[in-house]
Amino acid sequence: MLVPCPKTATGSRRRSDREQIFLKLSGRGIESARLAHGALASPVHLMRNIDTIDRRILEVLQADASASLQQVSEAVNLSTTPCWRRIQRLESEGIIRKRVALLDADKLNVGVTVFVSIRTNEHNEEWLRRLSSVVEQIPQIVEFYRMSGDVDYLLRIVVPDIKAYDAVYKRLIREIDLSDVSSSFAMEQIKFTTALPLEYA
Repeated sequence: MLVPCPKTATGSRRRSDREQIFLKLSGRGIESARLAHGALASPVHLMRNIDTIDRRILEVLQADASASLQQVSEAVNLSTTPCWRRIQRLESEGIIRKRVALLDADKLNVGVTVFVSIRTNEHNEEWLRRLSSVVEQIPQIVEFYRMSGDVDYLLRIVVPDIKAYDAVYKRLIREIDLSDVSSSFAMEQIKFTTALPLEYA
């Protein structure tokens, strides 16, 4: 197996003159929610550009994070030591954030996906903190975004059925005041991947 390396932060973000919130909702792939009383500040990328070999390593590991060092080095046509050093660097720079197992939702009886749109008149730091805290405690909510446009927040929820979703919904509205919530059930998953495009790096 590949030798693990401690993770570091992927970079830093420039603070605008107006207040921003940075929230990390760990454990379910929920990355961050940020509130600003104006435009979003652009992230500052501190990592250097990656090369063709790095991209190939990332392609191999995105397809199978359990691949051994020998398998990765052979796939990218590199000897094991320099390959291992490249993987260490990719981890230390935060490009490789973690290694996880992808589970089958249907076999775990959570094959129903619900997208929940939230609109609110509460645009303040305290309310967003409370909403984020509630969302973090509900395992069925696997993604959480702050949106532009007509919808303020978007949740992705996985459950076995409508009854289970209703229980999640009741818990959500019990723990925080929500005035405008709409739900859409996915009829069919056409595409799903965790692999990120590498051509822009």
